[in-house]
Amino acid sequence: MEFIKVANTNQLNPGEKMKITYHGKDILLTNLANSYYAIDNSCSHMGGSLAEGTLEGTHIICPRHGSVYDVTNGKLVQSGKLLFIKVKATDLHSYPVKTEGTDLFIGIETV
Repeated sequence: MEFIKVANTNQLNPGEKMKITYHGKDILLTNLANSYYAIDNSCSHMGGSLAEGTLEGTHIICPRHGSVYDVTNGKLVQSGKLLFIKVKATDLHSYPVKTEGTDLFIGIETV
């Protein structure tokens, strides 16, 4: 696993989120009380950008159909709905995040 510098801590205040892109992969980076988390940015249902969703505590809500994910581990908390029908969504990949000084690094599997 390789750790890639993606941001500085001063770019992401507590309670904020940002989308980063690494080799064409969009990743959602969040700051919860100065603890940092990273998960896939695309909703598993139809690829909605979670960076455009609402962050409520440890949950991010997809702006398209309302699926809810836990940003600390990428787990699906609740499937969204399209009218009255639940959509099919699955867990997202989460990435380890580490800080060195003010630098933020995400662990990426290299092939």
